Amino acid sequence: MKFDLDAQQRDFANSIDAALSAADVPTAVRAFGAGDTAPGRRIWSQLAELGVTALMVPERHDGIEAHPVDLMVALERLGRWCVPGPVTESIAVAPLLLAGAPDEAERCAALAAGDLIATVAAPPSVPRAVNADIAGLVLAADPDGSVAVAEAGAAHASVDPTRTGFEVSPTGARWDADTATAYEFGALATAAQLVGAGTALLDASVEYAKQRTQFGRVIGSYQAIKHKLADVHIAVEMARPLIYGAALSLAEGSADTARDVSAAKVAAADAALLAAQSALQTHGAIGFTAEHDLSLWLLRVQALRPAWGNPAAHRRRVLEAI
Repeated sequence: MKFDLDAQQRDFANSIDAALSAADVPTAVRAFGAGDTAPGRRIWSQLAELGVTALMVPERHDGIEAHPVDLMVALERLGRWCVPGPVTESIAVAPLLLAGAPDEAERCAALAAGDLIATVAAPPSVPRAVNADIAGLVLAADPDGSVAVAEAGAAHASVDPTRTGFEVSPTGARWDADTATAYEFGALATAAQLVGAGTALLDASVEYAKQRTQFGRVIGSYQAIKHKLADVHIAVEMARPLIYGAALSLAEGSADTARDVSAAKVAAADAALLAAQSALQTHGAIGFTAEHDLSLWLLRVQALRPAWGNPAAHRRRVLEAI
């Protein structure tokens, strides 16, 4: 039996690729990290036009209420293009946490339209809210199943300049929400972005290996380089089906959801790290420079690996499940 994305899902991914390839995302990422979020917000507006920001919003609030697999298709592409901002938090998690909120309809509709960007803190695994300074809505979710609107406090720099974390303090009345499921969506959405980033790093490495010469030969002709890049390709391709399998578990409410999500997050984090290491080896010294676009994905991988549960925590969940 063959499991694959259908034509509509592939077309959706291609439409995201087409929009982001023309958007000069690297320039927007650099500006975002320097405090100018306007170019990044324009990219979010494009995503809204494609329906990406509406994927998890219920239809009754002008959303799409998409299948989790469709969400992962989109998040992988956003990771591939290194889109700045609280992608996981706003697109995958906030719509779930707003269920039951007093102003659910208004805020969910704003999320779907791209008029509102949200971020989330969910201790203990997500102790800080990323990009809380630019988000129009900050949510604080507790393991006990309660959620409240919060305000940003002290800022903490990230290895990725576009992902400053903020301490948050709840400011309003709490409501009940399925915070456990929201966490699974957050972890899996982050895994999808890691696979996308790993794919981007692999593609960059393959292209550079065709150009860089050493000892009179392009380095891509050396067996050691071929084997290294093949290892990355295998790691990425092994992580991707785990993500879509976990998305199916989420859709079905499977008892194995936590195990499946954690297995996907571990595989994606490991694949992205291997892709980052190989990209640095392939590019050489230029890969360490901030001027080269490679640095944007290298930093994003380092920031996303511990986000929504670090690999050790997810390995522990897999071990406990088996």
